[in-house]
Amino acid sequence: MPIRSVMRQGLRRAVITGGLEFAHLAERVGLMASARGMGAIFTLHHVRPKTPQAFDPNAHLEVTPEFLDAAIEYLTEEGYQFVALADMPARLAIARAGERFAAFTLDDGYRNNAVHAQPVFTRHKVPFTVFVSPGFTCKTHGIWWETLTELLRTAPHLEFDFGSGAIAMPLATPFQKQAAYARLARFIQAEMEEAAAIERLDAAARAHGIDPLMITERLVMREPELKSLVVNPLASIGAHTVSHRALARLGDEEARHEMDQSAARIADIVGHRPDTLAYPYGDRAAVSPREHKLARDLGFRVAVTTDPGTLSARSFDTPTTLPRISLNGHYQKPKYVGALASGIPFRLMRR
Repeated sequence: MPIRSVMRQGLRRAVITGGLEFAHLAERVGLMASARGMGAIFTLHHVRPKTPQAFDPNAHLEVTPEFLDAAIEYLTEEGYQFVALADMPARLAIARAGERFAAFTLDDGYRNNAVHAQPVFTRHKVPFTVFVSPGFTCKTHGIWWETLTELLRTAPHLEFDFGSGAIAMPLATPFQKQAAYARLARFIQAEMEEAAAIERLDAAARAHGIDPLMITERLVMREPELKSLVVNPLASIGAHTVSHRALARLGDEEARHEMDQSAARIADIVGHRPDTLAYPYGDRAAVSPREHKLARDLGFRVAVTTDPGTLSARSFDTPTTLPRISLNGHYQKPKYVGALASGIPFRLMRR
């Protein structure tokens, strides 16, 4: 990765940190009070003890159990009431002035959600929803960002065909690995049909002795583990499509099938059809108004995006377009959770 890119990355983190510090202080002294919503839906992925890695492109998707514990304690002290995601519309509908609510969600069904996150939620009596892709749970699909990370950590160099012949990518340094990761991620998410691009990545991984489905096996809860998880009355399972592809890039029937079959397969596993859905990736490039309507038509009461923001009384006029707040592994300070929940950073972004 060129030094200029490294500097840009460092500058971006510094700007975000500065914004979170300002939002925390502004919230403490009551500035921008109109930015505060009635509630927040938080997004997590991995929750596990940190293992330092020289090359860690997905560090933003990982928080420690200690941080999760501290975040819940901070929100509790700030007066937030914790509710299950599916109950959020009804709870906000009868909320009194000044009440604030928080829901926790975890995407992709990682095994560490049960091993490390569940005990924290249980200790604090906090409901949580795990969004599951049956393609991961049933080990029919790889998790491309995990496959790509392992490939780039393992391979000394990589030749990859982006469509016009193989290109050699050096991988001698973490900077080179990060540059390769960024290029391959763009290829998968924007430059080619996603399933075909992932198959090309999987083939490259297998050529280097890496089995993408074994990575899925190692990281994701299987059916018996999901059945065990929902014995916990605080835990809920939500749909996350079958194969975790960007729905907006699929045809009408394929998008419907991904959403509907995800719910049907989860019903087979846990005994009832989920009424919550998380759109894969969840940003505006991956989710269109068509998916919002499909979610309603398929009976989902609540569907969540990754568009950042807090909830208001009007949010549930369109309950299949709800924003979420990502708890980013690069910013693991409880006060930043409060700053994000205040809504101030998102008001600043819009300005």
